[in-house]
Amino acid sequence: MLDSDLAELYGVETRVFNQAVKRNAERFDDDFMFQVTADEWKSLRSQIVTLKTGRGQHRTYLPYVFTVHGAYMAGNVLNSPRAIAVRKFIVRAFIQIRDLLATHKNIARQLMELERRVADQDKQIAQIVRTIQPLLKPPEPPKKRPE
Repeated sequence: MLDSDLAELYGVETRVFNQAVKRNAERFDDDFMFQVTADEWKSLRSQIVTLKTGRGQHRTYLPYVFTVHGAYMAGNVLNSPRAIAVRKFIVRAFIQIRDLLATHKNIARQLMELERRVADQDKQIAQIVRTIQPLLKPPEPPKKRPE
């Protein structure tokens, strides 16, 4: 997410958001955030349909982009009530995702067990059929005794 989007999410101005991040730079490794290049920003801006008009409405500096981990860490360096609420929301969402994954793992394990049991039953049924098939053949007619 762009720094401006996160700032809006956390309810602070972009400059305040970026200042807080810079004051806590040791918390943001390269896999948490990075700054876009001029070419990337130009390409990104060309994809934004509505640009604000007027003096001072455009960025002076290249924006920062945050990964999921960086977005959460950014919430930890802000102390606004909204930032606290967003952090709580994120924690609850991750807990729900973890629980959902655990449920899926449990279902997958149960399906594998069922598949194993069915495969064993298929083998047993095939053995029963092989045993019964000779019994289903009509008996051969008795041979006539030579007179």
